Amino acid sequence: MSDLALILERCRQGDELAWEALVRQYQSRVYATALQYVRDADEALDLAQDIFVRVYTHLDTFEGHKTFLPWLLRLARNAAIDHLRRRKARPPRRDVQVEDNPPLPDTRPLPDAQWESKGRRQLVNDAMGQLTSTNREMILLKEIQGLNLKEIAEILGIPVGTVKSRSNRARLELARAILVLDPSAGMSTP
Repeated sequence: MSDLALILERCRQGDELAWEALVRQYQSRVYATALQYVRDADEALDLAQDIFVRVYTHLDTFEGHKTFLPWLLRLARNAAIDHLRRRKARPPRRDVQVEDNPPLPDTRPLPDAQWESKGRRQLVNDAMGQLTSTNREMILLKEIQGLNLKEIAEILGIPVGTVKSRSNRARLELARAILVLDPSAGMSTP
């Protein structure tokens, strides 16, 4: 039995320490998913808590032979969509900033490189705001969450071939949006 399977079994039996371990392990991914939909850091935190309540109440429906992460992210996605429907899609209070996402490993670039990196992050963030919700979701799952095509297909409930074509379209739309925002972004540097 894998560590995750053991933790899940202990969670089903009401073990609070196992539940805390499960939440700690997946909270950044659930938060990032919520943030991608609601586009507000505080609201995403609240939604992430609601998602984990939903996970806890639906844990007995998880079939052990399936992969947990796609099941979790599908549940998070559905909860986020339900949340948006309930709030009647009012406009976001502010744009999502890359800095609001879960922290990435610090590679400590030189100051000039840091400045350029911040500019690139802002450019990508602005371009993500220009994408359709379908393409933004695809970029989030594949490029940011790092899921493979099969996992994405399972989360979205669509065939792997559809995921491939949507992924390619999303990357093309993102590239176009970046070029519209910064035409020099398409030029290679010497």
